[in-house]
Amino acid sequence: MKILYGVVGEGMGHAMRSRVVLEHLLAGGHTIEIMASGRAVDFLSKRFDDVNRIHGLHMIYEENRVRRGKTLWSNVLSGATGIPKNIALYFESISSLHPEVVISDFESWTYLYAKAHRLPVLSIDNMQIINRAVIPSHITEGHETDFQIAKAFVKSKLPFCDEYLVTTFFRPELRKPKTRLFPPILRPEILAAKPSQGEHLLVYQTAEGNDGLAETLRHTGLECHLYGMRRDLKEDVREGTLLYRPFSEQGFIDDLASCKAVVAGGGFTLMGECVYLHKPMLAIPLAGQFEQVLNGRFLAHEGFGAMADNLSDPNTVFQFVERVPEFSANLARYAQDGNKELLGAVDEFLDRAAAGLC
Repeated sequence: MKILYGVVGEGMGHAMRSRVVLEHLLAGGHTIEIMASGRAVDFLSKRFDDVNRIHGLHMIYEENRVRRGKTLWSNVLSGATGIPKNIALYFESISSLHPEVVISDFESWTYLYAKAHRLPVLSIDNMQIINRAVIPSHITEGHETDFQIAKAFVKSKLPFCDEYLVTTFFRPELRKPKTRLFPPILRPEILAAKPSQGEHLLVYQTAEGNDGLAETLRHTGLECHLYGMRRDLKEDVREGTLLYRPFSEQGFIDDLASCKAVVAGGGFTLMGECVYLHKPMLAIPLAGQFEQVLNGRFLAHEGFGAMADNLSDPNTVFQFVERVPEFSANLARYAQDGNKELLGAVDEFLDRAAAGLC
């Protein structure tokens, strides 16, 4: 089939999981045109032809917090010039493809194209769980306003798709039709990784303005391998128990597979990889980013790790490490058969679309 595939560029998780689905679709002989924004363009362009850059929303983070005012203003300014270019790009690129179906990973332009041309549209992402599942009060407690804002945003993003395939490592009750839950989509490199039990903590932090984290980790006395905190590094730099590392995809995966536990934000992709590899995680969600709070609280609820608002107190890390054996025992019960279940559902959807049943 001829498929138009949209990937939102806010956060790399969307691009990473879309890569897996795209490789599966191409192996199945489908013709694909990819529309992406932000960093997703560069990531996907290294692996696929026909990747087109379009304007997409982005967030501004400072001091481990989403800055809503700056984010809104920045998107308004960039949108004023980006949207007309998007429209022109769409007419130029898509007119020659004549897509038969659209798949969107939380990307609005491809979705709108599907609706305008009455094409079947499939949503694949983790965000839709906020709107399409029952979120218990113990998950939203203290963040009710952020939850309602996030829910309204997600609800408006891709309404009335033909089906929603939602990736998740937890299983809340569904409240919307045409919705199915699937295990997280995993990169081939993660599926190939061989977990082992090391003694280091893997620390991943990319948000700016979080300089106190290194001092907190230093006070723990634990061996820590840190990624993202010094973005200009070309080689490892050791400062006592802290090993700052330049980003390398394979190096990061090796550190992840061999670590004792992980300290990172509340992003879904890394959290799903930790769960799959049975690595306990201490999640520190970005303030004002409810999706990360939801991920972190469900992680703690499942007994797979812990969540903290910040790491200003070194005891937070100590207490987490003390509970690692408990978390590891809980993680031992988690299993998934790679990406087989979700990719099978994608194939089923395309078969129905080809038969005119969507």
